[in-house]
Amino acid sequence: MHKKPEISIIISTYNSEEWLEKVLWSYEAQNFKDFEMVIADDGSKQPTLDLIDKMKAQVHYPIIHVWHEDNGFQKSQILNKAVVACNSDYILMSDGDCIAREDYVQVHINNKEKGYFLSGGYFMLPMIISEVISKEDILSQKCFEVKWLKSQGLKSSFKNNKLTSKGLKSKILNKITPTNASWNGHNASGWKQDILKINGFDERMQYGGQDRELGERLFNLGIKSKQIRYSAVCLHLDHPRGYKNQESINKNLAIRATTKNEKRKWTDFGIEKK
Repeated sequence: MHKKPEISIIISTYNSEEWLEKVLWSYEAQNFKDFEMVIADDGSKQPTLDLIDKMKAQVHYPIIHVWHEDNGFQKSQILNKAVVACNSDYILMSDGDCIAREDYVQVHINNKEKGYFLSGGYFMLPMIISEVISKEDILSQKCFEVKWLKSQGLKSSFKNNKLTSKGLKSKILNKITPTNASWNGHNASGWKQDILKINGFDERMQYGGQDRELGERLFNLGIKSKQIRYSAVCLHLDHPRGYKNQESINKNLAIRATTKNEKRKWTDFGIEKK
């Protein structure tokens, strides 16, 4: 019997093995090592399966691959299956297009607290830089240096503070940012028992805001949130969003309005089915 890891990391993916490979290398570079990786795969084809098999032999951490048949955008469903598969009491969620800085998992570990979830952000990269980042750039952490990113064409911006702020500066920026500390599917963590108490994600929800709605039910449960967007840093690789459609977004907004108005903690369309 293995001892359970300190934290389970859920990474969602769908047919984007080139990006997923970069992400998996970024977890090899973590300075905090006691975690398991649970890949929530929304029905990828063979190339993704082959990559995961290859990576299992090359990284220090265990990988659990949770997969279901491709049935359109069903991220909420596969995330619920992944939550159930997690062996740890604490879960960090991110995406298969987000490269984690070496202290990323450590920051989540350092800030976790009963009665709270943690809300991080991401640093958006343009396509040209997303493509050029190599395994070596990730393992050396060069891809997190503003100087290197600028040499690859990154523009100057206040947002670059996300990459350069450490210690007190990041704490101050976390405090003053106008961004809500919501549950963000690309960078959020919380207690497995809290996620189970609200029955996970609402599986009626497809693209657009299903992560926020989960956070809104956590708030209704009495869980608070902490802002760590300037401390827990990940780079978001660019990609087209073919699955984005207004109908799905509108449907989700209606579900979120009900959650808010009726102060719902539980969804009947989650992990446990009626």
